[in-house]
Amino acid sequence: MLQTIGLTKNYGSYRALDALNLHIAAGEVVGLLGPNGSGKTTALRLLLGFLRPTSGTATIAGHNCWNDSVAVRRLVAYLPGELRLYENLTGRELIRFLSQLRGQPVREDLDALARRFDIDIARPLTTLSSGMKRKIALLSVLAPRAPLVIMDEPTNALDPTMREALLEQVLLAKQRGQAVLFSSHILSEVETVCDRVAILRQGRLVHEEVIANLKQGRHVVAKFDRPHEPVPNLDGLTVLNDGESLVLEVTADLPALLDWLSKQPLRELRVEPLGLRGIYSRFHGAEP
Repeated sequence: MLQTIGLTKNYGSYRALDALNLHIAAGEVVGLLGPNGSGKTTALRLLLGFLRPTSGTATIAGHNCWNDSVAVRRLVAYLPGELRLYENLTGRELIRFLSQLRGQPVREDLDALARRFDIDIARPLTTLSSGMKRKIALLSVLAPRAPLVIMDEPTNALDPTMREALLEQVLLAKQRGQAVLFSSHILSEVETVCDRVAILRQGRLVHEEVIANLKQGRHVVAKFDRPHEPVPNLDGLTVLNDGESLVLEVTADLPALLDWLSKQPLRELRVEPLGLRGIYSRFHGAEP
């Protein structure tokens, strides 16, 4: 559904995005992660045809995102991080207008979806709070059932109940075969809905990870009374630190590692679920 090959964007001598290779299949949810300045926004603007790439290509359903951007936008429902809505319209009018731009009818269950998000779509947008406007924007993205949904910080201004409702809708979109590109700073949300994550750092894709592997993985910290034997070469084992503490990430054969540790002069051992935060922190520190 979506593919980028060597996608690059320069602003003069500054490279905002550096040779991004990314793909998303139909029925797949992929998380795009990274702090401000990592290249996420540039990548999204290139995918939507808002920017022309310096080099490389981006295609959506076979359409070039720059050369055939009108066809691309018919296939994409996009929720930006910062909203700019037609506030002279009601919520229903806005949703119908945006659906018609894609040549698609408004969903028959629109009113039920609005009730799920506790929003009155008959009210003019000028009378709504920022949180309510965010809900209208979410409905405008969910209503057309576009082949590709791109969400940039979708849960901003939503309370916990509404966040749960949104994540539920993302999973339903996946079941319908829609592809979703999900960019969020809230790692627990990403773990809940995404099949894979792509982590950007200073414009480069530095890591991709399958979420199912993270759920099986473990973060291991061991301390010893005296020097230990060399760490065995095991599948799925990554040594992060071998100083005062031995810090490991394990995504495969944990029993083999525990067997080795049991034969070492072990003083202290901590084994925790690996999770996405540990992977993210490897590239960006403790805070997303």
